[in-house]
Formats: sequence, structure tokens, C-alpha cells
Amino acid sequence: MRAHAFILSGVLLLSASALAPAGRTGSAAVAGLVDPVQVRARFAPVDLTADLSTLPDSERRTLGKLIEAAQVIDAIFVRQVWAGNEALLLELLRDRSTLGQARLHAFVLNKGPWSELDEDAPFVPGVPPRPAGANFYPAGADKAEVERWMRSLPPLARREAAGFFTTIRRGPDGTLRAVPYSIEYQGELERAAALLREAAQLTQQPTLKNFLNKRAQAFLSNDYYESDVAWMELDSTIEPTIGPYEVYLDRWFNAKAAFQAYITLRDEAETTRLQRLSAHLQDIEDHLPIEPSLRNPKLGALAPIRVVNSIFSAGDGNCGVQTAAFNLPNDERTVRDKGSKRVLLRNVQEAKFRTVLLPIAQVALSKGEQGRVRFDAFFTHILMHELMHGLGPHTLQRGGQQTTVRAELQDSYSALEEAKADIAGLYAMQYLIDQGVLDRALERDMYLTFLASSFRTLRFGAQEAHGRGMAVQVNWLLDAGAFRVAPDGTFTVDPSRIRDAVRALTAEILTIQGRGDRQRAQDLLARLAGVRPEVQRVLDRLHGVPRDIEPRFPTAEQLLRQLRSDRRDHGVRQAASIGAGAP
Repeated sequence: MRAHAFILSGVLLLSASALAPAGRTGSAAVAGLVDPVQVRARFAPVDLTADLSTLPDSERRTLGKLIEAAQVIDAIFVRQVWAGNEALLLELLRDRSTLGQARLHAFVLNKGPWSELDEDAPFVPGVPPRPAGANFYPAGADKAEVERWMRSLPPLARREAAGFFTTIRRGPDGTLRAVPYSIEYQGELERAAALLREAAQLTQQPTLKNFLNKRAQAFLSNDYYESDVAWMELDSTIEPTIGPYEVYLDRWFNAKAAFQAYITLRDEAETTRLQRLSAHLQDIEDHLPIEPSLRNPKLGALAPIRVVNSIFSAGDGNCGVQTAAFNLPNDERTVRDKGSKRVLLRNVQEAKFRTVLLPIAQVALSKGEQGRVRFDAFFTHILMHELMHGLGPHTLQRGGQQTTVRAELQDSYSALEEAKADIAGLYAMQYLIDQGVLDRALERDMYLTFLASSFRTLRFGAQEAHGRGMAVQVNWLLDAGAFRVAPDGTFTVDPSRIRDAVRALTAEILTIQGRGDRQRAQDLLARLAGVRPEVQRVLDRLHGVPRDIEPRFPTAEQLLRQLRSDRRDHGVRQAASIGAGAP
């Protein structure tokens, strides 16, 4: 039986209370393994809910179908992480011991047998080191072999092989070949497409219907452009994001897109309040601290902002550290032609702020400054982080041919891009404050809120793109004197130096990207992407603070129960109808 059958039956929807209690298991005594109980303990269980009272029945049923489709996406992602994941999940499901249940819970959190927060150390015996190429490339192949093969291909075939939506497999004759996702994950994608079409039939919202039908077609055709545009044009109370998007899982080339899903409801009031910032994106682009030739003179026309509340997430959208916001799509063609869309998960951000960031501030900052860590500064910077992903260099010319920043920087791309979005987001906030677009009151607290949040991000681990990118920023700002360490080991911001330091790092990263300078990117990461002793001492004092949240989805469980009840009632009616017609 395929592992995704278990996932679809609800394994990865289990709440924390459905698995073994977080008592001691003795697993820490197993040499070389992380204690799975400790893996779980770093995540604080949080219920993510949304108010469905104003939704008509048709839209509630639509949501139920979308949640089922998202569970299929979960199954695909589990396959993408590691070729051995499905077999291992079956083993863990059969182990009913306390230790086995702890390992299963840790697997559910990480979508695999390695702890993201322990630099990918395993918590299950007998598994190999986490593969840097995930399950996108053939077993036994190395990065150099794949690179040589790609260089041997004609341009069109090379673009397909290096594209977001193909895996690389070895044929019967031993040669490498590109396999479209629509073939690699054919069974799962056919099921997901069917559920999206069923949801499209139920909804009464035209733009949602259009997106769901086009995304269902994309799952089968492997061409995502039209459905990406339809997603950006969504104007509905239900805001689903479902498909292959982020490339963090591919640590060889940052090229292959992992499947994810976010099933959310739009927060109309907050969306309206923040949408006005879209009008200022070109102005920000025009004032980035880089050579004018590296700026984009005309951004894509669409730059929607959506504030939403999550009711279910899956795949790469619910793996380890939880995403608080995202900027999609990543396909450079869509970004160039249409722009990109920013989605902020407000209930996720509120949970992180309350559960993680405020306790961190009580340790990392002086008592007099702890009260200056504010949710509006945290929320606005996350928005600006996502906005900045769409600004700055994305394409460039090399040898008379157009290429992308991603292709040129390769394994340095993700960490540098996350650092860019963070630091340029601060730069953009200051610019908008100076222009009177954002409230001047934000300036007082945004740098301290960012400082406290930097420790939150550093705890994600040195192997993770956000953590590496944040280490670069913290060390740069320390070297510039913009962050200072007090005699008691707490940190503070020097107001006289922070603006210039933020501007200088923004310029450095954007210039590296605009020139596609991989060596300079590698040098920057080698020099600054580490945790210094004074920072580590603060991190050590955060032992009792959760690293992140573990979402539970009671609203989604309610919708799935209703869907199952409707199916039972339908089955009873059908049986009665057949019985009535029998001789």
C-alpha cells in the first residue's frame, strides 16, 4: 500500500494529542541519533482557526475539497524529500511503541527522518545522510555528473532539464533524462486535479473557479504559466495556493520546485489596508542603492497583496519551521511578465509573535527595550520581505544570452535571496517612512523588533537558507557597529549607525545578484554565514523557548468531517433509491 494512502486517511492531519505524550523515551541514548521527543518539544502546538460563519454552504464544501487536494500534495512532497520516505513511513506507522510514536511525530513535523533544527541529524536509526539533491535526481548520481549531462544538451533541452517542473532520472541504458512532474507524479496529480475540478464546480466565485480549473489542467500538462496568472488574479474569499513552488529542497541547484499547499481565507480589512503599498513598488525599485542599470525599469503589472488566515497547510507549506508569508510565483517568466503576489498568513504570524518572539525578546534585549518589540513592526517587515523578493535583479545577460540570478548563483542563491529580502525589506521600510507612506512611529521600534526576530531566524539552523541568510546580516551589522552587545550579553541597536549599515548590505547583495557573481556570493557566505560566540551565548539562553509553532487545524478537521458525513448521506440516498427500484 502506498504511503500516500495513509496520509490521505489523515496521518499527517493528526493533532499533537493524537500521538504519544511528550514523555521521556530513552531514545537519546541511541548513539548518533537526535531524541525525537526533543524534536517535538521545540515546536509549540497552536490551533489555527478561521471564522466560517459567513461562508455559504457551497464555499464550505469547496474548502473541504481543497483540503483533500492538499493532502494529496502532502503525499507528493513526502516522495520528493527522499526516495526512502514512503517505506520508512509505513514502518513507523506499524511501530506502536512510545518511542515509535515519538519518531512518527518527529517524521510528521519534518516530513522525513532528519531534524531540520538539528542541522539535519537523523532521529531514526539506519537512515542515510539527508540527500542534498533530495529525490529530484537519480540515486547514485552526483552533482558533477548531472552538471556534465546538462551542459551536453542543446539549449531547449537544457532549459527543460534545469527547469522547475522536471525530475532527472536514469533510463534503462544508464543515461540521464528529464521526466516532467506530470509523469513522475502522475497518479497523485490526477487525483489532485480531479479534486480541484470538483471544488471548481462547487464554488460560486468566478476567479476561484477559473484558477482551480487552470491549476487542475496544469497538473496534467506540466505548464503552469496560465494557472499562475489566474492565481495572481484571484479575487475571492477563499485563497488557495497549491502546486510546485519553492526550491529550497534542491540543495544542489536550487532549481526543482517542491509541492506545497496553503488553504486560507482572506482577511478583507487587512488586505485592503496593505494593498496600497503595491502602488509604491516601482518607486522603491527606482531608489534601490545599486547602479541604475541593475534596476528593473518596469516591474510586472500585477503586484497583489493578500492577508489571509490559514486553515490548512501541507507539503513544503507544513514542514519544520512554518512559513509566515510567501512571495510567488518563482518562475522568472511570470514575474517578468506579470509581477508576483505576496501572501501574509496573519494567524500564523500572530502565533509566532506571541509564542516565540516575545519570549526571545525577554532574553536577547535589555529590560528597557523589551517592550519595543511590536507586532505591527514584525508584521510590516514580513510584508516588506515578501515585496522585496519581487524587486531587484532577477535576469541578466551573460555571453550575449539571457540567464537568471538563480542559475548563476546556484547553491548560494537561496541563502543570499533570503538575506536580500530581509535587509532590503528594512531599507524599503525606512524609505517609505521617509516618504510619509508608512507611519513614522514604526521607525522607533522596527530595528529592535528585527534584532529580536534575527535570533528567532538563527535558531532555524545553519543548513537552512533563512538561517544562513540571517547570520550574514547579523554579522555584517555587528561589524558595522549597528548591533552592539552590552556587558550583560544582551543586544541593542545603535540608531546612529543602523541606517547606513542596512543600506550598505542591501547594496552589496543586490550588486552580487545583478552581476551574477557566484564567487563573490560564496565569499560573502563563507565569511559571514556563521554564528559568533556572543550570538551563540544568547541562543544558548533560549533553551526553554520554542523554536517555532506546530500548527493544528481544527477548522479543517471540522470541514473534512462534514464532507465525510455528506458522502455517507449521499450513499444512503443512493442505496435507498436502488432498493426502491428493485423488483
